[in-house]
Amino acid sequence: MNRAGGESGQNGGPRLGRPRDWILGGSLLLALIVAVQISVGWGPLLAPWRDLSPWLLAWLFLLTALSYALRAVRVSDYFRPRFDGQFPVMLRLTILHNTANNLMPMRSGELVFPWLMRRYFGHGFLDAAAALLWIRLLDLHFLALIGLLILYLSHPSWLWWLAAALWLAGLGTLAILGAMGQGAWLAGEGRIRSIARRLLLAAPRDPRRIARVYGWTILIWSLKFAAFTSLLKFFLPTDIWRLLAGVMGAELSSVLPFHGIAGSGSYELAAVAALVPLGVDAKLALAGAVNLHLFLLGSTLILGALAFLLPNKAVESVGGGSGPG
Repeated sequence: MNRAGGESGQNGGPRLGRPRDWILGGSLLLALIVAVQISVGWGPLLAPWRDLSPWLLAWLFLLTALSYALRAVRVSDYFRPRFDGQFPVMLRLTILHNTANNLMPMRSGELVFPWLMRRYFGHGFLDAAAALLWIRLLDLHFLALIGLLILYLSHPSWLWWLAAALWLAGLGTLAILGAMGQGAWLAGEGRIRSIARRLLLAAPRDPRRIARVYGWTILIWSLKFAAFTSLLKFFLPTDIWRLLAGVMGAELSSVLPFHGIAGSGSYELAAVAALVPLGVDAKLALAGAVNLHLFLLGSTLILGALAFLLPNKAVESVGGGSGPG
């Protein structure tokens, strides 16, 4: 297959963070270790793991692994039929991308996705990055729906259902934006037009494809939230809507202007910031957030290691077409 050279490290891997990012990330990790020892103590914090059922832990890990697998299904469907018959390689790519995302500081792991798309499939680096941007927007769109669910569970009202329906209707703008990418108004030269054209062409245009990809997004995040809230409830017994808010805060930590190595510090800070205003004790919130993060990191390392058992070469009979259509 053609290994198209490209942007960001033509002959090597992606640039995985600047030295400043690693220094800041390491500082956050050290600060977390010290803060936990002073406020809770690592011994008491880790002690509840002895009482956690291995079967429950295995089940929650399975749900998490399935959400990773569905990410590969979503990417394959997004580019369909470009990568038909390439699922094992796509699964490897997706798991390694998420592993890098969970371990690298300052979200530098996002660069792994377009880099591996170019390396494994010869797909354009910038085109893959543009598609990833739209996928991330779909993630944020569904996370906003979970936010509305949290509001409904805490303060039930039909208005939250109306807001959710209107929010879902907004997905129709994707088809409009995708069609705009083929318009004559973007023809011609110019850096801004070139970037806009690339971004809009990467957007899914077919309403059926948008619905399918969004359906995968719903399943991915539903499985992950089910696993994470179940585990967090073991360490922090409280109402489900508070647990959902804690997991939401932790997941949104990636949008903070700082992001520690393996999310250390930033992940816990965001979870605590979401839980404490809801009446959860700060020490209990910190202990729950750290243990949830340990589960995430453990799952990440196991799945990341298993990903190397999957093939890293696409078969030659790759389907035609490279756009999301």
